Amino acid sequence: MAAGMGIEEAAQKLLAPTAGDFDVALLDDIVTVAYSPVDPNRSTANKALMALQESPDAWTKADAILERAQNPQSRFFGLQVLDDAIRTRWKVLPAEQRDGIKNYVVGKVITVSSNEEVAKTERVFLSKLNLTLVQILKQEWPHNWPTFIPDLVGSSKTSEVLCENNMQILKLLSEEVFDFSRDQMVTQKVKTMKESLNSEFAAIYHLCEFILEHSQRPSLLKVTLQTLQRFLTWIPL
Repeated sequence: MAAGMGIEEAAQKLLAPTAGDFDVALLDDIVTVAYSPVDPNRSTANKALMALQESPDAWTKADAILERAQNPQSRFFGLQVLDDAIRTRWKVLPAEQRDGIKNYVVGKVITVSSNEEVAKTERVFLSKLNLTLVQILKQEWPHNWPTFIPDLVGSSKTSEVLCENNMQILKLLSEEVFDFSRDQMVTQKVKTMKESLNSEFAAIYHLCEFILEHSQRPSLLKVTLQTLQRFLTWIPL
């Protein structure tokens, strides 16, 4: 925090509309206070974060937060802001903004999951990023993103570490859409997505078969078997 700036002044500055760059460093400072169990200003910091999260344009700051935040909790906050926009505002966002969010999240997932060391150190962040991608899929797939499964299957054969995360995404998609989200999605939407995954299952199965025949990477083999098991619980054979 800037010298001499109190937490309330910092919170007001963070929430003030600005045409310039979002002050990610200031967000880091406020998040640090909010997550400190002994800081007397913790309550004020938490109120500032809640107010920022509820701001209608908060999602436009998410990429800056995810790229520049130094505090891991700030990046999780950025993802939460993005998740909220996807769940509650997706249909009212212009198409170019939806595409921008989708392309950013896909690119971020690929960047993190393509590097084994980064994927290992950022494991929790990558897991949450995968969930954000699945939230987008629940809005866009298959009608606005018909190439998702072919693209994912194709990229899986380029790198084992990328393939491992792709398997996690497929497993999450099955779990989120068909196990956990019946109360959150209309029945027709679930039916459409189920039919689409059913029609694409041959490609997914052949990818699993390819991995099981050619890979010697224990963690990849494990998640592949788990993913296959998730699909076989509902795919009609």
